[in-house]
Amino acid sequence: MLAEHKLKLLQDLVRSSTKEELVWMNGFLAGVLMNCHDQSALAPTSSAAVASAPATVPAPGAAAVESKPAVSKITIAYGTETGNSKKLATDLAAKAKKSGIQAKVVSLDQYRLNDLAKEEYFFTIISTQGEGEPPATAKKFYDHIHQNGFKLPQIKFGVLALGDTSYPLFCKAGEDVDQQLQRLGGQRLVNLIKCDTDYQGDADGWFSQVLHSLTNTTSSNGTASVGAVVAKKPAGKKVYTGNIITNVNLNDRGSNKATHHIEIVADELDYQPGDSIGIVPENAPAVVDSIIALTRIDGKKSVAFRNETHTVIELLKKKVNIAYLPERVVKQYAAIVKQDIPETKISLLDLLKIYPVSNASQFEEVIGILEPITPRLYSISSSPNAHSGEVHVTVARDNFKVNGEVKHGLCSNFLADLPTDSPLEFYVHKNNQFRLPAEDKDVIMIGPGTGIAPFRSFVAERDAAGASGRNWLFFGDQHFTSDFLYQTEIQNWIQTGVLTKVNVAFSRDQKSKIYVQHKMLENAKAFYEWLQNGAYVYICGAKEPMSVDVENTVLQIIERFGSKTSAQAIEYLNQLKEEGRFLKDVY
Repeated sequence: MLAEHKLKLLQDLVRSSTKEELVWMNGFLAGVLMNCHDQSALAPTSSAAVASAPATVPAPGAAAVESKPAVSKITIAYGTETGNSKKLATDLAAKAKKSGIQAKVVSLDQYRLNDLAKEEYFFTIISTQGEGEPPATAKKFYDHIHQNGFKLPQIKFGVLALGDTSYPLFCKAGEDVDQQLQRLGGQRLVNLIKCDTDYQGDADGWFSQVLHSLTNTTSSNGTASVGAVVAKKPAGKKVYTGNIITNVNLNDRGSNKATHHIEIVADELDYQPGDSIGIVPENAPAVVDSIIALTRIDGKKSVAFRNETHTVIELLKKKVNIAYLPERVVKQYAAIVKQDIPETKISLLDLLKIYPVSNASQFEEVIGILEPITPRLYSISSSPNAHSGEVHVTVARDNFKVNGEVKHGLCSNFLADLPTDSPLEFYVHKNNQFRLPAEDKDVIMIGPGTGIAPFRSFVAERDAAGASGRNWLFFGDQHFTSDFLYQTEIQNWIQTGVLTKVNVAFSRDQKSKIYVQHKMLENAKAFYEWLQNGAYVYICGAKEPMSVDVENTVLQIIERFGSKTSAQAIEYLNQLKEEGRFLKDVY
């Protein structure tokens, strides 16, 4: 029996909770009951407690009878870019096994699409990338369910979506998959839950809902679907306001690049090596002024945007994306100005020049279709122990040409031009899939260009902690004299023994281009010995072609010095990945 004060707390909680929160509590309590060995302690005798609970929550006393799984087999398919979805899929499978349910775990890029019509219980954990897109590993599956026009009346499904609330299209890929499976005739067994970067709590709640549904089927057709309720967005992540204390170009004269080392001081910083910071850049004032002049709108006029009110100047400078409009926005713009416009990425200023609005009022309508500026992530290049109260980033200024005209990357250009003492808002993006191992373990770090950033953090942290494990760094860029980023620090770490080995590759200093993978092959025997001794391998930098070339090189080394076949080398590398000893942070 609940004590009176506990009963009142429960009733107050139920009355003040939303439907989404009640559904979450339903799954959470079900999970607690399933894992509770002494269930009699949870059985209330107060009928008021049961009456006050949401209708979907079973009376705890009724759960005292041991429940058996209503199904014997499920499929858990994941689509991931960083490994978070895979980890959660594996966790769910382990929990299902403890409940007596066999679970097949499969990456969506390895999933046989023809099997979808045979599935009965199908759960998907999928992240969202870029502008609401599925990760590359899930693209084939995503296109398959959206384009082939078949039906899946037999399937009972659930979707857990991972994303970042800082992005305009939060968890869009997961939402799309959830809605499309229902359109194809599937029955939603559990609600879609959308998780922010701090996902573990919401994911655990979803796990409980899944297992409760599988072990307590209640409806006439053997399912416990509760409708298409989408969890509300979590509260926003912590935003820091820091000040720039250093902004220097690491490249020397004659370089084709400009790579800025930026140091930011802020209070109560909380990050670990391997994390990134998210920054929402501001649009160039000159571009904003040109838009206002072209549309003849009053820049000081207040307008509504996404349930907030701002002046036009503030919106165009700090809030909305005007740099490169996605095709979906261009399509809406065409409808407003009533012109036939090719669906292509284009800046708002160029769009206004080619297909002008008729007046300021029409431009206000255009403002309504614009999307918020997407934050950019930069790997942290400082150590919380070595650089207390500071966070550092390594930013390459992005310059490129479009139709002969030089263009600049929005955020890299914004950051590179910030003078010292400038305020800057940012948030910390946790990356639990790219962490240092125990202090006695060896690490091999492969990071050409700005890929050096997290490894500066790694080495500084291991130095500050006095870690006993060995450290081997591979770094590459174009020219030794102008592009050796953090050269002085790296040399100091070699002299003090923090860095055990360093191999550098400068691709343009000789006729034939030399990259980090060539240096790996030159040191292949030692590389394999480090692997055999338990070393952890980290790769950071460009996803293609660098990370692909590096991974293929690792396979060559394993095959040659491990005396393995190609298939055995792949199996060896997959085992490293499963053990968390081969990790990537690529872009």
